[in-house]
Amino acid sequence: KLIEGKIVSNVDGVLFTCEDELLLARKTFIPYHPQKELNVSLGILPPPAFNESMTEAFQKKCPEWNGKPFLLFLSRIHEKKGVNLLIKSYIQLYKENQNVPQLVIAGPGLESPYGQQMLNMTKDCENIKFSGMLSDDSKWGAFYNCETFVLPSHQENFGIAVVEAMACGKPVLITDKVNIWREIEKGNAGLIDNDTQEGVYRLLNKWLSLSEMEKTLMSENVIKTYREKFNVSEAVKTMLYKINGI
Repeated sequence: KLIEGKIVSNVDGVLFTCEDELLLARKTFIPYHPQKELNVSLGILPPPAFNESMTEAFQKKCPEWNGKPFLLFLSRIHEKKGVNLLIKSYIQLYKENQNVPQLVIAGPGLESPYGQQMLNMTKDCENIKFSGMLSDDSKWGAFYNCETFVLPSHQENFGIAVVEAMACGKPVLITDKVNIWREIEKGNAGLIDNDTQEGVYRLLNKWLSLSEMEKTLMSENVIKTYREKFNVSEAVKTMLYKINGI
């Protein structure tokens, strides 16, 4: 408070990467009197164009994939990411309907005690597959071949993987603890719910209940939202415009 409080109060403006981050800062920092609050967003470069080598690379990392569109979690396998909520919710859905798409859990952390616990939770559900860490072509192969991206996280300042999925045209299922949820909700680019098992179950169940037309429309909205909100060139324009306005 003694040092950082003065910094926040005396600078010309404080930059934020999304609307929710800006709003949360008002509750976190007390006293809090910035001259200006500037939501300048954050962007990523467009992904490489799809090619079959990406699918082949992903298939090598996840040989038990059945070749059909799947639900994708791609992040650290860590308690913060809500992996346990996702697994429990998916298993519940799978018991109700075994025709649900496969769930692929990708990312580092399987060797940790938590990762081993997650593996053990899935031993009776053959439809959940672990691919381990994905990068380069195998990562893009996962994004392009999934039908939706799921991140039931308990806290994300931004969520780069969420935006990477959107850049590939994939609707996202996230909690309201992923700070870009407001932009996604406004763009109808995905589904949002609480970071609880009930909330994650509702996310998955609602997605699976959508018609193909509704999913197609959401995929179109995803591309539009990415281009308008999260493309790096647009983020640069927004930042320059708002900084020049100080």
